[in-house]
Amino acid sequence: MTTSRPRVAIAGMSIESSTFSPHRSGWEAFTLRRGDELVTHYPFLADGAPLRQAADWTGVLHARSLPGGAVPADVYEAVRDEIVATLRAQQAEHGPYDGLLLDIHGAMTVVGRDDAETDLAAAVRDAVGPDTLVSTTMDLHGNVPRALAQLSDLITCYRMAPHEDVWETRERAATNLLARLRSGGAPKKAWLQVPVLLPGEKTSTRIEPAASIYAEVARVAGSPGVLDAALWVGYAWADEPSCRAAVVVTGDDEEAIVRGAERLGRRYWDARDDFAFVAPAAPYEECVAAALSSAARPYFLSDSGDNPTAGGAGDVTWTLARLLAEPAFAEGGGSTAIYASLPDAGAARSVAATFAAEGAGAEVDVEAGARVDDGPHGPVRLRGVVEHASDGDPDAGIVTVVRVGGLRVILTERRKPYHLESDFTALGLDPRGTDVVVVKIGYLEPELYDMAADWMLMLTPGGVDQDLLRLGHHRLTAPTHPFHPFPTEPDLRADLL
Repeated sequence: MTTSRPRVAIAGMSIESSTFSPHRSGWEAFTLRRGDELVTHYPFLADGAPLRQAADWTGVLHARSLPGGAVPADVYEAVRDEIVATLRAQQAEHGPYDGLLLDIHGAMTVVGRDDAETDLAAAVRDAVGPDTLVSTTMDLHGNVPRALAQLSDLITCYRMAPHEDVWETRERAATNLLARLRSGGAPKKAWLQVPVLLPGEKTSTRIEPAASIYAEVARVAGSPGVLDAALWVGYAWADEPSCRAAVVVTGDDEEAIVRGAERLGRRYWDARDDFAFVAPAAPYEECVAAALSSAARPYFLSDSGDNPTAGGAGDVTWTLARLLAEPAFAEGGGSTAIYASLPDAGAARSVAATFAAEGAGAEVDVEAGARVDDGPHGPVRLRGVVEHASDGDPDAGIVTVVRVGGLRVILTERRKPYHLESDFTALGLDPRGTDVVVVKIGYLEPELYDMAADWMLMLTPGGVDQDLLRLGHHRLTAPTHPFHPFPTEPDLRADLL
């Protein structure tokens, strides 16, 4: 129990990594924050905020990346080792930390290593010792093997998908940590894994059954004797033994937390066949036909197989090649579309150079895409006019717009998700006034969802293919639904950690 103002460190590494993508998430993918820059990155720790004043916060190191492919071992180990070395040095000078906020995703894959977050948590625990309370905050699309739950004194995750409660979750992790430092110490934990692995697009909390199940998570968390409750759906695009759903309920009443964990685990298992895509889902041909025949404008289509916010390489051209061949989007075809987006550094620089030399409306002819993931389709030819080019986008770098007939292709230097209306309007594009908007995404993020008059989820190939069975998982713990048959009912009893 801490009676004076506690000392709390913040550290972590966060990325969602598809093992089915050839992309590698090296140093260029990560944003590194240390010191006060890291502390104030959390809105609830802004200067003058109550939580900021309740403890002495130290930013150690946090590395964050857009989802992508696996992380090279040397990159991960350098981040881990700096976190450990900094923690040891700071404690040698100022004494042990009372608490540590471990900010991770839960779906990081490191080349040659399973359960990378468990390795990170073990290294952090070894550095701070057994008496420092560690509060781990995660994405609900992460995986929670037993060891990770054991290494964390408190552990929680989002309760919304799309993740509109990102900061709320991290604040809950920090609030719970400070509360237990003031009184109570480490709570007990009830943990279980549920042998189900589904994509986020089938487990959105916008619809049933996830909406009711996650409402139950909140009810369990509010039960007497319970501090917090969390349910992870797991990460479907990695092939590791720990990839599956999990439940952790923390608190001081052993009977209450075990009962709550088992209730949540049973509800998730019983609903396994009830989960469906968050929107009408179909192959490319059916989706495009529906969009063109509909009066709803704008009509959004998700190019889901190469979604960079789920781990796709971002440069798969399979869908774009077909859009370029659609008569409706050809010159004089009568329909307009936006494609967001295609990263290709060389092509983007070439188009930007033409724009700088000749201005808007200049003709361009470049091959682009499939430099990283050329499995489904090779590079495409963009022969049209450049309407926009700019540099300095913090994510995309150079951003250009190439119009080919009625189709406007956003061509970028680096991967960038297009989730906001301003992402389009900043380029001179009018998504609301466009017939069809194709976005590399799964379920639509809030602004896109609100903007869409109607939408469909296209089942397209790529590193985050929604057709999980054709990806070729072979290392999952068997049996896991829907990959394996179940000869008997699974054991859904919670372990008390």
